[in-house]
Amino acid sequence: MARDILIVDDEEDIRDLIAGILEDEGYEPRQASDADSALDEIAKRRPNLVFLDIWMQGSRLDGLQLLDLLQADHPDLPVVMISGHGNVETAVSAIRRGAYDYIEKPFKIDRLLLITQRAIEASKLRTEVADLKEKTGGDDSEIAGVSSAIAQVRSLIDKSAGTRSRVFISGGAGTGKGLCARLLHLKSPRANGPFIEINASLYAPEEIPVVLFGRESRDNSSLRTEVGALERAHGGTLYLSEVTQLPADAQTALLRTLVENKFTRVGGAGPVPIDVRIISSSSQNVAGMVEEGQFRSDLFHRLSVVPLQLSPLRERREDIPALIKVFVTQLSRMHNLPRFHLGDDAVAVLQGQDWPGNARQLRNAIERLLILVRDLRPENGIITAAMLPPDISEVLPTIGDTDSSAHLMSLPLREAREVFERQYLIAQIERFGGNISKTAEFVGMERSALHRKIKSLGL
Repeated sequence: MARDILIVDDEEDIRDLIAGILEDEGYEPRQASDADSALDEIAKRRPNLVFLDIWMQGSRLDGLQLLDLLQADHPDLPVVMISGHGNVETAVSAIRRGAYDYIEKPFKIDRLLLITQRAIEASKLRTEVADLKEKTGGDDSEIAGVSSAIAQVRSLIDKSAGTRSRVFISGGAGTGKGLCARLLHLKSPRANGPFIEINASLYAPEEIPVVLFGRESRDNSSLRTEVGALERAHGGTLYLSEVTQLPADAQTALLRTLVENKFTRVGGAGPVPIDVRIISSSSQNVAGMVEEGQFRSDLFHRLSVVPLQLSPLRERREDIPALIKVFVTQLSRMHNLPRFHLGDDAVAVLQGQDWPGNARQLRNAIERLLILVRDLRPENGIITAAMLPPDISEVLPTIGDTDSSAHLMSLPLREAREVFERQYLIAQIERFGGNISKTAEFVGMERSALHRKIKSLGL
């Protein structure tokens, strides 16, 4: 994916030289001769990198002043200073003020290209690190599970990732919509571009236009720009989570952007062209919202070129063991915990839960479990069903009262039925104070039959 680079220098020959070198390597250079034209170019669309001359004759701001302004408005925008023979010390000073690096005239092509590559990669890495703060720190390279539903999801992602088609992901909270969006990006030709995620439900309606489209304002005749999500995602992917929460005016503006591939910032004077693939999702009943007029049908149809439906975890319990392994690995690494493993009986108990919060709820339960058992030092590192917290293991009773008791979910039907009958009858006999006649009447058995059952169970 080509990268947008702005070259700011008062000497046209220098600009043309750098632009020619960068074009030969597949970059997309733009040029500006002074500070004001540079700010205008940045207002049109924020570049991925700026080459900035320290001294610019006839410019309202010199390179250092412009650097300070860029640092204030775009702190994550890498700037490489262009230095002449007599001002290397000034260039070094600029690095202390936030510049990424400097190149010295006359240029060495290898150094120019190396700095360009490193500056863009460093910027990309900073974006990824910021994004990873909200993630688990684990391997999101694939979706865990063996169910046919997950197999269909993988297939659809593989088929659509390499296209430009917009994908709309439906599914309840915690089903993995964000992971699917990220995989669509990572498996696409845009994988080296930015992946920007915006959850519309986290913002007030009046904030959404600025969050999406950015804002322009004038300050002492100087144009100040605030970059929105669409512009930050240029050349990559924008993931709009809970897109149905967009207010009506933002829906209209987004629809226009999808049609024209350009948008206007809030308070802006001109359009900003973009190349962005949009993936969106919702946990709501979108069809119902469209029917009730809460979400534009024309916008939904443009976003949902490829629909992707995620099933709730209770409908694909066979995926739970694979999810548990992934979560244990991720969380052990994140919390620096010993590498525990869940025994078959514990996994069986977890498979018996409904998990209304889906995979997210399961992950939270695993995280709490790993922290709780950290000091218990399970034998061979295996967490048994008896170690599960009561609110997780209450699906069915354990065989006995000791810590080593197995769980009913881990037994075949015949043995489990025997365990249940024993515990049930013990509880009923105790309830009626050992009176077999009253117990038999309540449980619906003949007194003699109950005696035989008690004897066979060894009670």
